Amino acid sequence: MVINWKRVCALTGMFLLSLMPSEAAMTFPNINIGMGTANTPQDFTNGLQILIWLTILTLAPSILIMTTSFIRLVVVLSLTRQAIGAGNLPPNQVITSLALILTFFIMAPTFNEINEKALQPYMQNQITQQAALDRGIVPIRNFMMRQTHEKEIALFVRMAKIEKPKNKDEVPTYVLLPAFILSELKTAFTIGFVVYLPFLVIDIVVSSVLVSMGMMFLPPTMIALPFKLIMFVMVDGWYLVVKSLVESFAY
Repeated sequence: MVINWKRVCALTGMFLLSLMPSEAAMTFPNINIGMGTANTPQDFTNGLQILIWLTILTLAPSILIMTTSFIRLVVVLSLTRQAIGAGNLPPNQVITSLALILTFFIMAPTFNEINEKALQPYMQNQITQQAALDRGIVPIRNFMMRQTHEKEIALFVRMAKIEKPKNKDEVPTYVLLPAFILSELKTAFTIGFVVYLPFLVIDIVVSSVLVSMGMMFLPPTMIALPFKLIMFVMVDGWYLVVKSLVESFAY
């Protein structure tokens, strides 16, 4: 799959803009970096806008990660590595890269929908900027809503002290975001527990055998590691883990 980074960056910027209040004036400031005295309120406003945009760009990677499938993927892959017990193999860079690539694969339909319904019409001057933002947030919200449990949404609605939404469209984005992250962590640890079980059984069996043979000072992990690696390779473990992860996302 070929990743169009320009399109991904444009979609990311559009989603970040959509998180801002709809009542605010959505204008792009003219960036002119320099030191001087703000003689008019307009000069002060432009400088403040530049500061806000720099802050948004700094937080953009974290916001993008927290609104996609990356959380579940990286947590489960990390738990799988710990269950195998092979130390830092695969390295953190491999785990993170695999999770990122799978994220683009899973989110491709959502990004394509944003591109077709919001980005392309806006680039062709068919819709206004505000209309593009309103259209662009819908696919991301639909994706997060499908993965979020009602229990988590109810928790943050109650904590926000707002009126109970009648449908999913009335759930505010600032309520949906933490509920989505909490649901993803819960799902990731549930999958990680299932992945851990076969390796835990091997550790228990190896420890019992060593104790029965009187080899209590021999580290069980050193003996169990080859058996766990053989089992993982024989069942094609990475294939099963990745397949289960991708299929765990509701569409």
